[in-house]
Amino acid sequence: MIVTLGRGPERNETPEPCVEHGVTTATRPVRLALPGRSLLLVAGMPGAGKSTLLASLPAADGVVVLDSDSQRAALRLVARGVPYGWQRPVVHLVHRSAVVAAAASRTPTVVVHLPATQPGTRAAVARLAAATRRSAHLLWLQVGVEDARRGQRERGRVVPEGSFSAHARRAEGAAADLLGHPPPGWRSITVLDRAAAEGGLRLDTEPTRAVLVRAPAAQEPTTVS
Repeated sequence: MIVTLGRGPERNETPEPCVEHGVTTATRPVRLALPGRSLLLVAGMPGAGKSTLLASLPAADGVVVLDSDSQRAALRLVARGVPYGWQRPVVHLVHRSAVVAAAASRTPTVVVHLPATQPGTRAAVARLAAATRRSAHLLWLQVGVEDARRGQRERGRVVPEGSFSAHARRAEGAAADLLGHPPPGWRSITVLDRAAAEGGLRLDTEPTRAVLVRAPAAQEPTTVS
């Protein structure tokens, strides 16, 4: 299932459902329109499939993708033997610093990977987008708790139970809240389930251009004598 709410250009315009599809297949990637200067937050519980979805994005000029896995891998090289529990705060700090730097840069499209199960975290990202003159877009991956646990096991990195339980409690009902009571600051909000996310993701970053169609010139009346 894919459900997208989109805002018009007016700040106070109420979002209206603009796209609604049934279950998709892997042969049909999800397409999001991100014209102009934009920031896309890909959020959801740990193990929801955020990194897998972002890995499906083809490289493109003018698009930067910030996944905490890259910071984690870089830190692992210089902190061999250090338990990840000690590395985690550093990874989070470096990742968030990279997000702020990218948002402030001249790169047109910034894609950010964060669990963001807390409404306050999502609101902070929306404010960052506004402060850096970007339109904010939210992509929420909605999965069940057991599916998220399975995803963690498959990736080989399991979040501590206490931390994961907190994420799960906050994520419960998040999709319904986001669609039923869209928070301010977002140009669009998209909710995907796992079946839709398996189809991959594509971003349409080119601005939509209006096509001017000229009417044929009126012919002068002809007088027959």
